[in-house]
Amino acid sequence: MTSTSDERVGPPSFGSERETLRAFLDYHRATLAMKCAGLADDELRERSMPPSTLSLLALVRHLAEVERAWFRRTFEDGETPMLWSEKIDFQAAYDVSGSGRAEAFAAWEAEVETSRRIEREAPSLDLAGYQPRWGEEVSLRMVMVHVLLEYGRHNGHADLLREGVDGTVGA
Repeated sequence: MTSTSDERVGPPSFGSERETLRAFLDYHRATLAMKCAGLADDELRERSMPPSTLSLLALVRHLAEVERAWFRRTFEDGETPMLWSEKIDFQAAYDVSGSGRAEAFAAWEAEVETSRRIEREAPSLDLAGYQPRWGEEVSLRMVMVHVLLEYGRHNGHADLLREGVDGTVGA
């Protein structure tokens, strides 16, 4: 079994709430990218087990939707369409039959940059936004924690998927 090269920057041992949340979120974003590093499109499309549509590429697409739904749609434009579905259907991102690294990572990276911009420009973690899916206002703090938990859960999937593709293990 091989191990992946780990160039992620860990969160600070001491820092403000905002610095810590930002760093943990970026750490988990880097973890997803690391789990996909060096794989060809067909390897990124490898599914966990039938009938599941879970794959590394599906996770990248899904997390692009998560970033969009929780940052862009909550704090900028609740009418922004989802990337891979007409309605809010997070499962649509799991259909990777016509997708590849370039398309999925371009979308994910664009959404991550939008999310980072929204967070940087916010006066505080108490910034309120309207989450259209829930039909209620939420704070930037809540959104950052929610998205962090999404990455943590899905990076666990990514660990297993990557090991199944080529035996690579590691953080």
